[in-house]
Amino acid sequence: MDPVLSLQDVMRCHYCETPIPPKHCDICHIHICDACEEKHLSDESKEHYIVPFKMRGLTPNCLKHSTKICKLHCEYCDVPICAECESSAEHEQHKKETLLKSYTRKKELIQSDLQELEDIIYPKYQDAASDIPIQKADLSNHAQKLKISLNDKAQTLHTEIDTIIQKMQADIDVINIEHMATIEKQETVIKQIIEDLSWVILKVRRLLETNDIYLVSKYKSRNHKFKTIPTRLQVTLPRFIHTNHNREQIAQQIGFISKLAVKRLPISTNFLDEPRVIADINIKENNSLLKPLRSVSCLSDSEFWACQNNNIIRLYNLQGDVIKYIQTSSENMPQSITVTRSGDLVYTDYWDSSINLVSGTQVQTLITLPGWSPLYISSTSSGDLLAFIRSDDRSQTKVVRYSGSTEKQSIQWDDRGKPLYTSGEISIYKHLSENRNLDICVADCEAGAVVVVSAAGKLRFLYTGPLSIYQESFSPLGITTDSKANILTSDLDSKSIHIVDRDGNFLRYLKNCGLRDPIDLSIDNFDNLFIAEKNYIVRKIQYYK
Repeated sequence: MDPVLSLQDVMRCHYCETPIPPKHCDICHIHICDACEEKHLSDESKEHYIVPFKMRGLTPNCLKHSTKICKLHCEYCDVPICAECESSAEHEQHKKETLLKSYTRKKELIQSDLQELEDIIYPKYQDAASDIPIQKADLSNHAQKLKISLNDKAQTLHTEIDTIIQKMQADIDVINIEHMATIEKQETVIKQIIEDLSWVILKVRRLLETNDIYLVSKYKSRNHKFKTIPTRLQVTLPRFIHTNHNREQIAQQIGFISKLAVKRLPISTNFLDEPRVIADINIKENNSLLKPLRSVSCLSDSEFWACQNNNIIRLYNLQGDVIKYIQTSSENMPQSITVTRSGDLVYTDYWDSSINLVSGTQVQTLITLPGWSPLYISSTSSGDLLAFIRSDDRSQTKVVRYSGSTEKQSIQWDDRGKPLYTSGEISIYKHLSENRNLDICVADCEAGAVVVVSAAGKLRFLYTGPLSIYQESFSPLGITTDSKANILTSDLDSKSIHIVDRDGNFLRYLKNCGLRDPIDLSIDNFDNLFIAEKNYIVRKIQYYK
């Protein structure tokens, strides 16, 4: 190539001909050096948007206002917006940042996720997969040793026991086959996750390489779904146990093969195969004027409080009879109810910003919240109350712990200063519960996640559904916890109950018990689950053996 022509092709500043200028105006489509930036911006006859040179041409046009470009990113809606969108009612209350800052931050997140996937998560799955052949070999070797030991014993006995020996050898083979099937099942699961993980890495790598700002803006990290690495099966292998022998009790004298014991932690193994409906209470039968259910809370294993879209809270037995009722002091309908450790009833009044205590037949305003409205309430093992509240301008939400009427703790932000819980116009569905390990669990329906923080308010994990890249949408609403520190949440999308352990590992669904619209959950002292459905039904379910 001609050197003179090559020099002429070098990109230069539009004003001063400085070669390779570091900036670019994405509206005027010209290159600008640092010294000439102010000169370019001084032309007020038209709009300007100066970006780093490497990001030239990436500024998108607004999807709603095609003649405008997007300079900002709405963090709440997670989309690029133009100046006209910024001042609209749709985004007015939302937090925003510059598009350049958002783009850079998302690229850094993608890079970090890719590095974590390739350097940490994927190698761990490879290690788990490589351990499977070792388990198979150990199992085969151990089975062979058992057979040798058994044959040694058989050599000392009379030919009359040959048939018994053959039977016991067959038992060993059956155990070996059963456990091999268990290991191979684990192998299949790990291989599938590795395949899914490879697909995710490919998608993330493509995102990292693309300059499509809409695809990048929509990226959400899913690394947390792969961080729980399958543990090796905890196996108690069979042993051959010798016994003294005589011809009268020959079968017992030979010995026996102990049973195979396989323990997979932390999965609970004492669930019923199918949940059992203990009681199906239709509270509408005795009162045709009742409105749809809102909240339920157990007083005992045979009585529960329930409230509807009216100003009456009723105590029912399992036959659906009304034992007693109270009327809210403001005549507003309660948003949520809970039974305290001492057996008193507490309810939230969203419309007059109060939390109220019912003792006997007396209603006492326990807490008032100027500037805030209480949504949901839950009692704790210590006797405190946890309230989920929203600011009157609907821009903030948080969990507050009260001892009596005194605020003890406020939980609102994560370690990076980001909100833990969604807010906004429709952010009203935030049920909450304290777990036995003192974690605070919030079912954030709008976010599609169960948000779990420690007793100190530090984010522990988000549960967004079972680990699968093909999972359906997840809309958790009701939430409670049981004596084993498992978390139960109702999913409006799948019409089922998800059971998750204290660390966010999915355990199982509760289905096939006639659920339609499970909106609230409560657990009695015997781990029986009370499910309130919108259509006036309260079901008492047994799910443990």
